[in-house]
Amino acid sequence: MTDVRLTSLTKTYPGEAGAALDALTLDIPSGSLTALLGPSGCGKTTAMRMIAGLLSPSAGDVTFDGQSVLNDPPEARGAVMVFQNHLLFPHLSVTDNVGFGLRMRGRPKAEVRDRVAEILGRVRLPDLGPRMPSELSGGQQQRVALARALVLRPKVLLLDEPLSNLDAHLRLEMRDLIRGLQQEMGITTLFVTHDQEEAVVLADRVALILNGKLCQYDVAEAFYKRPVSVDVARFFGGQNFVPGQSGDGLFRSALGSLQLPDDAAKGPGLLTVRPEAVRLGPATVNGLTAKVTARIFLGTQTRLKLSVNDVPLEAVVPPDAAEGVAVGQVIDVNLPPGALWVLPDQGDRRAPQ
Repeated sequence: MTDVRLTSLTKTYPGEAGAALDALTLDIPSGSLTALLGPSGCGKTTAMRMIAGLLSPSAGDVTFDGQSVLNDPPEARGAVMVFQNHLLFPHLSVTDNVGFGLRMRGRPKAEVRDRVAEILGRVRLPDLGPRMPSELSGGQQQRVALARALVLRPKVLLLDEPLSNLDAHLRLEMRDLIRGLQQEMGITTLFVTHDQEEAVVLADRVALILNGKLCQYDVAEAFYKRPVSVDVARFFGGQNFVPGQSGDGLFRSALGSLQLPDDAAKGPGLLTVRPEAVRLGPATVNGLTAKVTARIFLGTQTRLKLSVNDVPLEAVVPPDAAEGVAVGQVIDVNLPPGALWVLPDQGDRRAPQ
């Protein structure tokens, strides 16, 4: 297993005014699975390509177990990358595709045969070795690409949007497979994704990158309960932001005085509460009276747009909880103290693009 450290990793492309990736610093523990998350063009794939050795950084360093790999060619780093488009050799069978890297390394035929058979079993394709890539489904092709990487027993596995080309049910299946194999084999793994749900389900820790800069590096739960900025909160679906002042365990704003958790920041800021944390019904703590301005059925959930003292709030509740709630109705809602979080008021409250 391998510890990976990125230190002030920076990439500026010729002719570009700003950096595509700006001073990214991450400590990635051995045997962990880390997501590089962000929208298209944020720099996450650039970071992965520099780790793999496919791009040279403008500044910074990449170390494996404390040793810089910047002077090592890609094939000598021990990092293997699985691309979004599988890049299988169309003229080679599944067996020959998976064993290609081992043959290039001059491994004995018997060893290649045994290791290919073992890894095809692990990716649940034990009987498809003779098939050609054109005879496989998209999910099967992605498994072959994964097997081709894993058979090399890499120090670091790099996955670039590995599930983006798969149908929804195949994505769920591949998530389970990737996570299971990663834990079983103990390989330090990084994967690039723009999908928050994918990152949350798969990763031990998530690095959110926006506009080339690392915004937060944390366990998944922290992005929902303790985001460090409005941009982070909004990227993860946050909607409710209320300016005010916190102190003495209370947040004072146009909503009134609301009880806060003990670890809330003090001073001027923005109160945030996730839509799914807003509760319907009266309460002795943080109870509010709201007017329903819109009701949107989402299938498994219902979104309610509310107005409290002319402050807009959104609630997402199970459909049965919203049964009988109508637009124009005045209802009781409450904001559990543990669900409240105070962000610094940074002035710019736009959602990240």
